[in-house]
Amino acid sequence: MFQIGNTIVSDEVLEREFVCNLTACKGQCCVDGDAGAPLDKDETAILEEIYPKIKPYLRPEGIAAIEQQGTWIVGEDGDLETPLVNNSECAYVIFDGDTALCGIEQAYNEGLVDWKKPISCHLYPIRIKEYTQFSAINYHRWHICDDACALGKELEVPVYKFLKEPLIRKYGESWYAELEQVAIQWQKQSLDKK
Repeated sequence: MFQIGNTIVSDEVLEREFVCNLTACKGQCCVDGDAGAPLDKDETAILEEIYPKIKPYLRPEGIAAIEQQGTWIVGEDGDLETPLVNNSECAYVIFDGDTALCGIEQAYNEGLVDWKKPISCHLYPIRIKEYTQFSAINYHRWHICDDACALGKELEVPVYKFLKEPLIRKYGESWYAELEQVAIQWQKQSLDKK
């Protein structure tokens, strides 16, 4: 682990390789699991505000789930998250054939909203745990992402490089520049050990 500002970052963010492979996984991260996407408090207000604009992109099942549960919920563990359809896929999921996509991101891509999607989705496979004094940034392993790990290894793309855009979105340009410097030092040390 290493520290950048008030974040503690797992070495795996530098060590692991990852590139989403939608053709292989079909967006299963939006469908599998037992909870919705984690949300920050400020994201709940954003979802409430943009819901009328993204609603036309959503499936009837997703709209029904949102209108019954709300644009966001408090999960069993007390965390804020997106609602689910029948305790399965995220209510904001849409499908292109058998591939799960994000209805929010579709509206964003078409210029109707200026918020891409929850930062937890954008940052995956990184998960952030907030503590009083710092934020812990960890790499999350999930078997449905095995193809993404294989593609990342093949293309030699570490997690932090794959997630440059969302990491900058979350922590800013200077934080990411410092992360890149740590990565250079880490890579140099790894080569020195060989």
